[in-house]
Amino acid sequence: MFVSMEPEQFQRDCALIRLGDVGHNGDTMAVFEGKSIGVYGGIPGELVEVDIFRYRRRKKDFITGRVTRVIEPSEHRIPAPCPYFGACSGCQWQHIDYSFQLELKRQLIKSYFKSYEGLRNIQIFYPLPSPDKFGYRNHARFTVRFVGQLGFSNRITRQFVSIQNCEIMAPGINDVLSELQGKCGETTNLSVRVGISTGDKLIQPTLKNSLISTITGQKWYLEEIKGRTFRVASPSFFQVNTKQAENLIDLVGDSLNVSDIDVLVDAYAGVGIFASTLARRAKKVIAIEESHSAVEDASEACADIENLEYIEGKTEDVLSELEDDVDALILDPPRVGCHPAALEAVLNKKPQKIAYVSCDPKSLARDLDILVKGGYTVQGISPVDMFPQTYHVECVATLNLEQKKN
Repeated sequence: MFVSMEPEQFQRDCALIRLGDVGHNGDTMAVFEGKSIGVYGGIPGELVEVDIFRYRRRKKDFITGRVTRVIEPSEHRIPAPCPYFGACSGCQWQHIDYSFQLELKRQLIKSYFKSYEGLRNIQIFYPLPSPDKFGYRNHARFTVRFVGQLGFSNRITRQFVSIQNCEIMAPGINDVLSELQGKCGETTNLSVRVGISTGDKLIQPTLKNSLISTITGQKWYLEEIKGRTFRVASPSFFQVNTKQAENLIDLVGDSLNVSDIDVLVDAYAGVGIFASTLARRAKKVIAIEESHSAVEDASEACADIENLEYIEGKTEDVLSELEDDVDALILDPPRVGCHPAALEAVLNKKPQKIAYVSCDPKSLARDLDILVKGGYTVQGISPVDMFPQTYHVECVATLNLEQKKN
């Protein structure tokens, strides 16, 4: 393992700390010198010895911690299988048994929802486990340092860690890593995407090193999901956990329960995994997507679906101008959530049913609060674990429009 510290000024202390609940970035929260700090590598309730890092970055002062020794371990603590765990920081929870990871994700979701009075009593179901706990990611972004070494940079220390194998990456990505390790000095970043079902690959950027036999610089790769083959270009979004994405599609479809008299709008539609699958159930599907590359990808994958219309544009613009009445709506925005104008357009169109798919509970809670105040009732939150060994979690919120009483 090759490790090097980036230039960074730290003041370091050591402290004995009792850890609290899980907080931002998946760290456990603790009190140090009267201040609340996040501690990497802990589990709620543990008594641990912690390295305290004080540093200044982007003109702001930070204090954070990292567990160096466990005095009183949690019953949920297990040995992390990855030799880079901790030094890398890309995974936050490899030291926690998987069932408790799921419970912690449920607690995290609750912590964001309790800030809103109208969301405090919403039912949050136990997360749907991922079919694969390791080897699930179909997309990797590697940092390149020191004579073409591939690896990741630690979130706290900015320490670069050169790796030979990543436990959460699909085998096809680790095959590429093995082939290209030490040969990528012509670039500073490398993106690798693989088709779990097809074996197809997309490696960017184009590499010219004569020692590399692997083809690089592809414009897209092919992936199959729910029996349909999708072309995914380099700028296009695609779920990183292919097997769990199929479960996510089923969950969204079941929550909306559209029929052949319904018009369904799939907002932030990407390459069309929801729209293409649910089109057979609906009278008509209108997919809205801002990314030109994703719309082009969808036109290849969904050309045979006669009742599916793709519109390129921002959700807030397109939805407000639709002439069709909307019976059901899928919202699947990026991590920042919906634009306020998009939520205003939803409240104006008044679809009877909404499935809001989110990879960030904080922005989800904010947006649901607006929809609830606008007349919707949240039927429940169904977490879907797309990202095992990390604190990240996908959620599907199911909403119905309240019926006005006479």
